[in-house]
Amino acid sequence: MFLTEIAKERIVKAIKDAELNTSGEVKVHVEEICPTEDPTERARQVFQFLCLERTAQRNGVLFYLAYGSHKFAVWGDEGIDKVVPTNFWDGIRDSMRQYFLLEDFAGGLQMGIRETGNQLKKFFPYRSDDINELSDDISTDPIP
Repeated sequence: MFLTEIAKERIVKAIKDAELNTSGEVKVHVEEICPTEDPTERARQVFQFLCLERTAQRNGVLFYLAYGSHKFAVWGDEGIDKVVPTNFWDGIRDSMRQYFLLEDFAGGLQMGIRETGNQLKKFFPYRSDDINELSDDISTDPIP
């Protein structure tokens, strides 16, 4: 994989830290080539394939990155989309893009994940009975 072990550890730490702020669940999927023209469509496919819609509040988020295709997307589940403003993901994507243009993929993912946690805590605050519904590891398995 193109991310170093240290970079992967930092991304996973960003996920864990973000999930301390919110009941929202964060997942990262990385692949080399995006098989679709539209990375948002691919993010939706990956989201469904990984069954990320199975969170109790439908508040899962997928950060999708196809590093060889220079494409990425952020996909939030319907529970998030029902409560956040229409342009909720735009600022996060724009900030991530700045990192990616410098080929700092780990930094861009970390920043996007942290910002997502900060924003989602307004709509889905962390609760004392919250359980981690999705694995925090980075998904890299091939997905049809």
